[in-house]
Amino acid sequence: MYTSLEHYIDGNWVKASGKSQDVINPATSKTIGELGLATRGDLDKALAAADKGFKTWRKVSAFERGKILRKAAELVRARADDIAKVLTQEQGKVIAESKVELMAAADVIDWFAGEGQRAYGRIIPARADGVRNMVIMEPIGPVAGFSPWNFPVTQAVRKIAASLAAGCSIIIKCPEETPGSPVGLVKAFHDAGVPPGVINLVYGVPAEISEYLIPSPIIRKVSFTGSVPVGKHLNALAASHMKRATMELGGHAPVLVFDDADVDGAAKLMGAMKYRNAGQVCVSPTRFFVHDKVYDKFVGQFVEHAKGTTVGDGLDPASKMGPLANPRRINAIEGFIADAQDKGAKVATGGKRIGNQGNFFEPTVLTDVPENARIMTEEPFGPVAVMLRFKDTDDVLARANQLPFGLASYAFTKNANTATKIADALDSGMVTINHFGIALPETPFGGIKDSGFGHEGGIEGLNVYMQAKFVSHLG
Repeated sequence: MYTSLEHYIDGNWVKASGKSQDVINPATSKTIGELGLATRGDLDKALAAADKGFKTWRKVSAFERGKILRKAAELVRARADDIAKVLTQEQGKVIAESKVELMAAADVIDWFAGEGQRAYGRIIPARADGVRNMVIMEPIGPVAGFSPWNFPVTQAVRKIAASLAAGCSIIIKCPEETPGSPVGLVKAFHDAGVPPGVINLVYGVPAEISEYLIPSPIIRKVSFTGSVPVGKHLNALAASHMKRATMELGGHAPVLVFDDADVDGAAKLMGAMKYRNAGQVCVSPTRFFVHDKVYDKFVGQFVEHAKGTTVGDGLDPASKMGPLANPRRINAIEGFIADAQDKGAKVATGGKRIGNQGNFFEPTVLTDVPENARIMTEEPFGPVAVMLRFKDTDDVLARANQLPFGLASYAFTKNANTATKIADALDSGMVTINHFGIALPETPFGGIKDSGFGHEGGIEGLNVYMQAKFVSHLG
């Protein structure tokens, strides 16, 4: 597929100065490439480039920035098939999902291209003649972005496109496990005409890079997507240097299925969402609270969906779920299932690794899971669904809200009053009822509590890269 991958610094593709590591195909366990890791010297060059790039890019009009971004979006669409193959080989997801990710990335770029052109300030009525009070929206400055391996293109593009639309430059640290697809993404921006230094792409030891970039006086904004523990650490580091931050962290999404719900539709939709990307999704539905009257029907249909999900190499069109991204996920999922079984849970289907080559795991459904099982309080981040019964609405809302996470929640009901009560009561940054309606470019994406703060997507996703300046002028 590729032999070696370069970093992108100051408009040039360069080899990193540090040691190298292999890139592994999770479906075959074979090496498909080599990635050099950045040293502090490389990061110093990226910082200098971002500083210079910001001074250039902020002076480009929002109209012209939008034109360049739209060209990048068209290039991503034109190259989607090729980049998608790389994405599948290094991350594992089925090729159809990789193509969807690439097309979604192009839509994100288009959205921010337009929204950047509408980043208006405002006039505040003055108290005296001759005074003009203005609020001017300005780009915050160079950004340090950190993106994860589960969606290596769309998670990176949310940070890149929003930064550039606001007039910021960015150093984006993408995941070492999945480096090839972000390279393809950045090449589209380069070929679209983004000036040197405005985007800088680096890879390396995550802790070393974050602890060097964030304290730098050049960096004015931090955006991180990843685990709660790492997010808390990076947020503390950013706060200690008075840097604004966006934290998009983990979740443990509840699903509430009421007795008046479309059970067939809910089971089909949530089954597809649960095993998308092998469950390695921060908004993946995990804790299924199903009303006692429809529990058996819903669980039966969900189990049949899981059994019918063909697991295989993501490049095989017959595959509906690919491998987990790395062996660590296999170990983690096996640990969750063993712990739940030890405490009395039953495996309705799945529960085992598939074969010895690659990181394949069976789509799994657990029932009779006790409250003290680890999977009830820790995000599994894999293809495991937990089925739980409920009878009372107030009780199930309390159970759904009892964790420190608050990213996404799902509910299914035909009763308008119940839907309103759910929307008001669920402690989540995003609530979607009777369909999957989150993560669109025009809608805010973000959580509360331990799931983080700030947003990606929507006007909120642009505002976090801008700052308001108040100007009062007499005469």
